[in-house]
Amino acid sequence: MRVKLGLDNIIENDFKELKDKRIGLITNASGITSNLEMNIDVFLKNGLNLKKIFSPEHGLFMTHQDGELIENQKLKDTAVEIISLYSSKRAPSKDDIEDVDVLVYDIQDVGLRFYTYIYTLRYCMQKASECEKEFIVLDRPNPLSGNVIRGPMIKENLESFVGGMRLPIRYSLTPGELALYIKSFDKLDLDLKIVKMENWKRDMYYDDTGLFWNIPSPNLPTFESVICYVGNCLIEATNISEGRGTTRPFQFIGAPWIDEDLLYHELKNKNIPGIAFRKRVFMPRFSKFSNQKCNGLEVFPENKEADFLRFVIEFLKVVNSLWPNEFHVKINEEGVSFDNLAGTDSLRKMILSNVDTEEIIDSWKKDEEEFEDLIAELKLYR
Repeated sequence: MRVKLGLDNIIENDFKELKDKRIGLITNASGITSNLEMNIDVFLKNGLNLKKIFSPEHGLFMTHQDGELIENQKLKDTAVEIISLYSSKRAPSKDDIEDVDVLVYDIQDVGLRFYTYIYTLRYCMQKASECEKEFIVLDRPNPLSGNVIRGPMIKENLESFVGGMRLPIRYSLTPGELALYIKSFDKLDLDLKIVKMENWKRDMYYDDTGLFWNIPSPNLPTFESVICYVGNCLIEATNISEGRGTTRPFQFIGAPWIDEDLLYHELKNKNIPGIAFRKRVFMPRFSKFSNQKCNGLEVFPENKEADFLRFVIEFLKVVNSLWPNEFHVKINEEGVSFDNLAGTDSLRKMILSNVDTEEIIDSWKKDEEEFEDLIAELKLYR
C-alpha cells in the first residue's frame, strides 16, 4: 500500500491539531501531499490561520542554489510573510514567532547528516522551546530506509550547519524520529507532537513507498542521485567537480586535470560491488569549473543498497595516487570543509595515507553501534 504521509493524516483528521491556532509553517516545495498538493494551498483553502512561512536553504520554491542567501518575501496574493532561515539568520527570532501559537515542520529529508534542513529543524525547535511554543512535525519517509546506520558519529569540535548532534552520516531516522532525538539531545522543554505516517516500514527505501519522487533540493533530482550523494557529497570539499551545474549532480564527477581513461581503468581494478560507471566528459554551467571541460566518470547505483561511501573512499584514494600534485582536499578554508562533512579528521588522513578501505569502514563500527543504542527508544515505526 502507498505510504500515507503525516500531512495526509492531519488533513484526514480535519486539522484538529491546528484548529483555532496561529500557525508558523516551516516548509519548502517538498511539503506536498501524496497527491502532490502543496501544504500551503491546503492550509489556506481550509481556512487555517497561517501567519508565517519559514523557508530553509534553497528557498521556499527551491529556486536558489546551495549557499545562496535568500531574502524575506510575501506569499503571492496573500499577506503571509515568507521568512528566510538561510539568510543572515538560521533560526526564527522571538519577534518572528511572537504572533504564532504553533510551529509546524513539513519538509522532505534525505536521511544524511550533512543536509542543512535538519539543522533548520533543530534551531526552530530550540526557539520554540525558548518561547514556549507548541511544535508539530508532519512525518515523512527517510528515503534511505530506517535500517541503515553508516559512518562515524561527528566529533563535537567539527559541529557546523552541515553536521552536528553526534549523528553518523546515515542516521536511519524519519524527520519525526529525528525531532525526538533533537529534543532528547538538546534537553529541550518542548511541547512536541509527531503526526505519524501510515504504512511506512523501516526497511523501505523511497521507491518502496508508492509515492512520486519528491525532489528535496535542486541538486537531488532523482532517487538515484540521493543514493550517490551518500558518499559523493564528500567530493564537494575537494577540487573535483561533484557535478553541480550539470544535468547529473553527484553522478558526474571529474576535473580538467584528470585523465578519464587512466581513472576509469584504475578504479575498474577495485571491483567495487553494486556500482557501475563509465568514462564521461562534461562541462558544468555553474559552480566548480564553470564552463570548463571536466574529465571523469558518470556513476550509477546498480541497486539501492549500493555503498557510495565505499566508492568515494576508493575514488579519492585512486585520484590521490594518480594526481598527488593536482588533488586538493579543503580544510580550514572558506566554504565547506572535508572534515566537517566527514565528521572526523581521521577519514581524510586515512584516505591520503592510502589505508585499506576495509580498515577505514571497520573503524566506524563502534560509532554505528553506539548510535543504534542511542535511538533504540525513539523509533516510531517497525
